Amino acid sequence: MAKRILVVEDDREINNLLCNILEQSGYDIEVAFTGIDGISLAKTKDFNLIILDLMLPYKSGDEVLRELRMISSVPVIIISAKGLTQTKIDLLRLGADDYLTKPFDLEEIVARVESNIRRCELQSCVSVNMEIVTYKDIELNTVSKQAVVNGIEISLTSKEYKILELLLRNQEKVFSKSNLFESVWNEEYFSDDNTLNTHMSNLRNKLKKANNDEKYIETIWGLGYRLYKL
Repeated sequence: MAKRILVVEDDREINNLLCNILEQSGYDIEVAFTGIDGISLAKTKDFNLIILDLMLPYKSGDEVLRELRMISSVPVIIISAKGLTQTKIDLLRLGADDYLTKPFDLEEIVARVESNIRRCELQSCVSVNMEIVTYKDIELNTVSKQAVVNGIEISLTSKEYKILELLLRNQEKVFSKSNLFESVWNEEYFSDDNTLNTHMSNLRNKLKKANNDEKYIETIWGLGYRLYKL
């Protein structure tokens, strides 16, 4: 089966060049022209590698990378006109696997893609960080999307599941309402929107029903939400 690559680049000429050379090399390609579309595809589909531009409309490449690293360890190659050493260091620390400065050689791109996918396979790297994520008596299977609490499987909506997974993968992090909403819904958050509060309340009720003696999600007043510290 051909390896699948997501190309997130708003310059259509560069996007087409990348797609053509990668398709000629035997890869299946999907494309996105904005950061919002890129992260949406990365969250809903499995890829063997992502090529990510920095200067993207609506959501920048570094924002996409930061959000992606909350849920996935898929290899990411950054392409950018920014050649500053500090920029490269910052992106690598943020979770990028490789960095190429525009203009780049197309054959080098293919070689970098092959190298990163090969290294990932040798490390048994998959598109999610782990199959089972745990916290207290919660077990979240990120492949089957099943949630078990106190030995009881609970039924979650897709948004409730995404909220819980995001919190479990970042157990020390406090998420603001806007950060949590935009990460799960991929839309801009408005303070008068009660959607997140409703989903959070429903999620908490389902967790409480499975285990009334345990506390899971803490509200940090004025800041947002996080898991209770272990």
